[in-house]
Amino acid sequence: MLKVENLNIYYGNIHAVKDISLEINDGEVISLIGANGAGKTSTLQSISGLLPKKGVVKFLDKDISKEPPHKITKLGIAQVPEGRHVFTKLSVYDNLVLGAFTRKDDYSDTIKKIYERFPILEERKNQAAGTLSGGEQQMLAMGRALMSKPKLLLLDEPSMGLSPLFVEKIFDVIKDLKEEKTTILLVEQNANLALKISDRAYVLETGKIVKQGPSQSLANDPSIKAAYLGE
Repeated sequence: MLKVENLNIYYGNIHAVKDISLEINDGEVISLIGANGAGKTSTLQSISGLLPKKGVVKFLDKDISKEPPHKITKLGIAQVPEGRHVFTKLSVYDNLVLGAFTRKDDYSDTIKKIYERFPILEERKNQAAGTLSGGEQQMLAMGRALMSKPKLLLLDEPSMGLSPLFVEKIFDVIKDLKEEKTTILLVEQNANLALKISDRAYVLETGKIVKQGPSQSLANDPSIKAAYLGE
């Protein structure tokens, strides 16, 4: 579904992502793990068109390397950004509707499904999004992305800053999406959670992929345990 070849990202003179390649097959959940500053978020933003880059990004065999973000969204890639970035002054409902801006069909069934997935959003649909807790805003950001019915969902640090209860809820939803065969690229600092839920993973260190493979194999790798799993 997605193929990234020789991706390089620069911030001025800083070479943030160095010649990385990765691929995602239909229905897979793939994790990118690594420390802060490893290049995980930059990689996601380059895929969704938010960052200029060198290299090739192909989605469903189409080269999207030079496409702007709104066209990439129309093709079927939706990103849940780090920090959620909901529209705080708009209602929960209006935030969800904005997620469907690429659709020309009736999306009422999609909203209904999102309310079933996140009942708190239906309860608070007329509230300003800025009045929600961090965990509720994360649910809203995920719901907004799902409104476009994406073929590929990019999740950037979905557990960041959340209480353990909300982390559990968010990862229950990711498990459900996985069972529904939603293709997901997950960036997550909690390597334990990421490796448990993903099929394969790539490990980034200072902008380079240093390890890759089945998640279970990486979870049992002594160097990964020492660096990321607190063992």
